[in-house]
Amino acid sequence: MNPIRVLQWGLGAMGSGMAKLMLEKSGLQIVAAVDSRPSYVGKDLGEVLGVGKTLGVTVTDKPEDVLKKENVDIVIIATTSWVKDQMSDLRKIITAGVNCISIAEEMADADAQSPELAKELDELAKKHGVSVLGTGVNPGFVLDLLVVTLTGGNHRVERIEASRVNDLSPYGPTVMKTQGVGTTPEAFKAGVADGSIVGHVGFPESIHMISEALGLGVDRIEQTREPIISKVYRETPHVKVEPGMVAGCAHIGVGYRGDKEVIRLIHPQQIHPHLENQDTGDYIHIYGLPEIHMAIKPEIAGGKATMGIAVNMIPHVVAATPGLKRMIDLPTPAALMGESAYTRRV
Repeated sequence: MNPIRVLQWGLGAMGSGMAKLMLEKSGLQIVAAVDSRPSYVGKDLGEVLGVGKTLGVTVTDKPEDVLKKENVDIVIIATTSWVKDQMSDLRKIITAGVNCISIAEEMADADAQSPELAKELDELAKKHGVSVLGTGVNPGFVLDLLVVTLTGGNHRVERIEASRVNDLSPYGPTVMKTQGVGTTPEAFKAGVADGSIVGHVGFPESIHMISEALGLGVDRIEQTREPIISKVYRETPHVKVEPGMVAGCAHIGVGYRGDKEVIRLIHPQQIHPHLENQDTGDYIHIYGLPEIHMAIKPEIAGGKATMGIAVNMIPHVVAATPGLKRMIDLPTPAALMGESAYTRRV
């Protein structure tokens, strides 16, 4: 079995983690790495990753120098959360004739909020004979693909409610800012109003994906964001939260068919929830026939699972028909533990 040749684009926390994971997989080979940080450019990837050995891959900030379809089978890009901000890079990858996996949250179902850009990506991918997938732990798995999969034995589904209660503590300053952690309640409200505090990125994508898979006919999505006010002192390497300040964001997305609520997704995220006796977990409730209730405690680890899902989907994207894909369009993810995992087909 020849290994699948991968270009890792973006070497932040997620990109570096995915690169390290790929080094453990016999069926994958990192052949190129792209990052814009001046401190990384020109260094061996092994040095950047801190793996204690050279890998013979020099980090570059010029993707056009390494985006060659004769040398690269697929790119994993980890640079932003937003489709519009990643479009220019996606165009470069696709027109080079290379498959792509993006962990930008909005790419999980780009048609949900950016139908024109999704149409362009789909047409471009088909023109150049490549596949493009957006994925991650959420959106991409816990609050959409896993929900869809659990309905596989249902006769009917009347309503879905799913929640993900997680710990933000491992994340960096960018996430703290977008979640409003460390702000006052007044500043949180202002940040939601001006768009600087966004909470979870991905509810429209997850709701749209579930609705499309089941045929629930969602025609309206509403979202609310409320501050989680801390009663105790909390601290991470990037933020300090005094009692009375914001420790996180309680974000809810609701999908309606007409006036009927059919999907409710709940995602309260905060730093150190255990300090106020809050357990973490993933919970899915499907109301219909049969009724299904699932709980995973603690929550599926966000960062680690995003790395895992992106890497584990590589063989499926390489083998897929050309076009823009969602997780519901491809075989279910499975850990790449041996040769058969790289070669199973639909």
